[in-house]
Amino acid sequence: MVKSGFSLNYADILLLVIPSFMILILVEVLYGHFTKKQTHTFMDTLSSLSSGMTNILKDSLGLVLIIISYPYILKSIAIVNLESSLTLYLIAFVCIDFASYWNHRLNHKVNIFWNRHVIHHSSEEFNLACALRQSISSWIGFGALFLIPAALFGVPANIIALLAPLHLFAQFWYHTQHIGKLGFLEYVIVTPSQHRVHHAINSIYIDKNLSAIFCVWDRIFGTFQEELDEEPPVYGVLKPVQTWNPFLINFQHAWNVIQDAYYTNSFKDKLRVWFMPTGWRPDDVIDKLPRPITENPKDRAKYSPNYSIFLKSIALFHFLSINLLLTFFLYNFSDLSIDFKLMYGFIVAISIFGFTSLMDFHSWAINFEILRSILSILLISTLSMSKFLLTDFFYSYIFMLMYFFVSIVVTIFYKNKYVSSTLIKKHV
Repeated sequence: MVKSGFSLNYADILLLVIPSFMILILVEVLYGHFTKKQTHTFMDTLSSLSSGMTNILKDSLGLVLIIISYPYILKSIAIVNLESSLTLYLIAFVCIDFASYWNHRLNHKVNIFWNRHVIHHSSEEFNLACALRQSISSWIGFGALFLIPAALFGVPANIIALLAPLHLFAQFWYHTQHIGKLGFLEYVIVTPSQHRVHHAINSIYIDKNLSAIFCVWDRIFGTFQEELDEEPPVYGVLKPVQTWNPFLINFQHAWNVIQDAYYTNSFKDKLRVWFMPTGWRPDDVIDKLPRPITENPKDRAKYSPNYSIFLKSIALFHFLSINLLLTFFLYNFSDLSIDFKLMYGFIVAISIFGFTSLMDFHSWAINFEILRSILSILLISTLSMSKFLLTDFFYSYIFMLMYFFVSIVVTIFYKNKYVSSTLIKKHV
């Protein structure tokens, strides 16, 4: 079987870094518990981690349409060819960071591009799990345009491919409230204090501190803002998402823009609504389709339905089981056919969609959970999937069947115990 170089390497890297991230998140949870400074809430953290799982699926499967590739730009405009050295790697890393700043700034400033990034800001908490809230809605690949400086220096594409994941993973650590200001480092690198500002919805903090690793870009291009003692950050987005479902969060803003473009009477506005500053709306749809915006962040009520121990146990059961499904996917990635990967990825995706919808108390989520479990059993029992699994992964196959059967039983019990007895009220 031919192995896919980039996808395989990416899957292997994830198998190394994901356990490390999970351990650090657990340490943060325990630290918050024992110091009485907890920054995690149960379903918010599961939602963040579930968002990370959807992003892993999307990136591993390579679900993106590349409009312009870095190798093409490199071939077209390179003016020097530096020898492989530490200097070359440093130049490449700085160029990646420069590109990250402008790509990030575009996502914050243009209406439709905000949809690619809103999920990362959607949590109303700020913690290490929030770092894993990554998008699946960035399907169009044009980031190479921001790597023109790297191409001018003749930085090889394989070095960009090597350093890009490391650059991304290096942004994990500063998503925390437990580290204060770091002295002279505040003038060199992005710190937790600076990134708390970036995630805040206080008016003074909006669209500030867009850098990824080196904060020099914010200082040069006028987007730097220090964290102020008199202005504690309030986290989230100005239009609260009101859901734990990462798929709904990913496309909620795009759906809003589509509605605005459809209902406005102005042909000009139908076109420009996509590319106007983030949050802009045609005048004639504001009254037709009112959408609440947080006016005073300090008075905002967080999205926080009540969950019994039983409901939390259901959510944790699904989360841990789906994690095992995903681990199987990554660990055996190079041995799986394209058809198997797509079908299996679909099963994992609808499982995430189902359990997070159930935790949002949607009335349709109960039937969806039962149907998705039945569908998953049917899919992994098809001749192509079952033959492959039974031959090499018998115990994994049994686990998958057990998970989906138990899911059906748990969902029916959930319906009888909570819905029938009206102990749950639907939250909108």
